[in-house]
Amino acid sequence: MSSVSAQVATLHRSRLAPARVALLGTGTVGSAVWARLARWQGTPLGERLRLVHAANSRFALANPAGIAGISGDLLLQNPPQQTALDAVDVALAGIGTRIVIDATASEQVAECHAQWLARGIHVVTACKLGQGTSLARWQAIQAARRAGDADYGDSATVGAGLPLLHVIRRLQAGGDRIHAIAGVLSGSLAWLFNAYDGLRPFSGFVRQAKAAGYTEPDPREDLSGEDVRRKLLILARASGYLLESEAVQVDPLLPPELFALPRDAVDAALPVLDAPLRERYAAAWKNGEKLRFVGRLQTGGLATVGLEALPADHPLVGGGGADNRVAIWSDRYAEQPLVVQGPGAGAEVTAAALLDDALAIQAARARD
Repeated sequence: MSSVSAQVATLHRSRLAPARVALLGTGTVGSAVWARLARWQGTPLGERLRLVHAANSRFALANPAGIAGISGDLLLQNPPQQTALDAVDVALAGIGTRIVIDATASEQVAECHAQWLARGIHVVTACKLGQGTSLARWQAIQAARRAGDADYGDSATVGAGLPLLHVIRRLQAGGDRIHAIAGVLSGSLAWLFNAYDGLRPFSGFVRQAKAAGYTEPDPREDLSGEDVRRKLLILARASGYLLESEAVQVDPLLPPELFALPRDAVDAALPVLDAPLRERYAAAWKNGEKLRFVGRLQTGGLATVGLEALPADHPLVGGGGADNRVAIWSDRYAEQPLVVQGPGAGAEVTAAALLDDALAIQAARARD
C-alpha cells in the first residue's frame, strides 16, 4: 500500500472511530452528561462518543480508552490540581473527531472556545458566556469556526435545548428574515411567575426555586435579568442583529441594595422583594393580566429585558412550571408568530441537548 493510500485508510478509520470527548464541569448538568454517557455503554450510542477526559475546577481524570463507565466520584480521589485547560489538548491530541463539552459557567473556559475551534476541536456548550457576552467574543467564535473547520454546538445555551436556534437558522436558510422575538427565556423566572399567587411572600417562592435547582446558587444571577440578557443576545445575533451587550436595556427585579450584598447575606435580604412584587401582581390581576419576565428583540434591533403584565391570551402566557415560551415574527410569520414552548430548565434536558449536539457533530464528520 502506498503512503498516500495508507494515510487515506488511516483517516477513514478515524472518521468511523468514536468521537473523543472532554467534559468540563461536573456540577448538576455535567454529572447528568456523564451519567447519560455511562448508561450508553454497550449500546450503539455509546460506540459513537468516547469520554476520555473529565475535569472540574479542582480535579481531572483522563484515560484514552474511555472513562464513561467510571464513577465520577473517582475525580475526588485524585490530588487537587490547579485548573489546567492545556490538559484538554493533551487528552484530545491526534486525528479523528474531537469534542469539548462545556458544562461550566466559567469565563476562563468560555475564553478558550475560539482557541479550540481554531485548532479543529469542536465545542458543545451550555455556557452562555461564549456567545452571550461581548460582541467581540461572539465574532471571534464565528471566525474560529470557519478557520478551524469546526462546529459549535450551542443548542443548550437558550431554552435548555429547545429548538430555538435551530428554528431561527432554518428560517434564515430558507430566505426568511427575523423581524422580532419575544420570550420567557428563564426557566427559573418562568417557574416563579407561574407559581407566585400574590398572597404568599415572593421571597418564599425564590427560596423554593433555589432549593429545587431552578435558580443559580446565587439567585441574583436570575433576578438581575443578566441570564435573560445573555440568552436574548444569543438569539439576536443568530437572527442577524449584531448587538453589543450594553445595547440590551435590562430592568432587574433586584433593588440596588441587594446587588451590593455579599452572597451569604442574600437569603436574609430577599423579603425586600415582597412588597414591590405584591403591588405589581395586584395591579396586573385587576386588569386580568399575568406577570411574565420577558426578553424582547423588536424590529430595528431594540432589545429589552424586564417584568411585564400581559393579557391572558398573549402568546407568552401559557405553559407551566419552568417552561420557556418564545414567539418569533418573520416574513412568513408576520401576523401570527411562530411559538416554541417547552422545558427551559433542568439538568436532564440540558444534558440531553449537549449530547444531541455532540452526536450530530460525530455523525456529520463520519459522513464527510
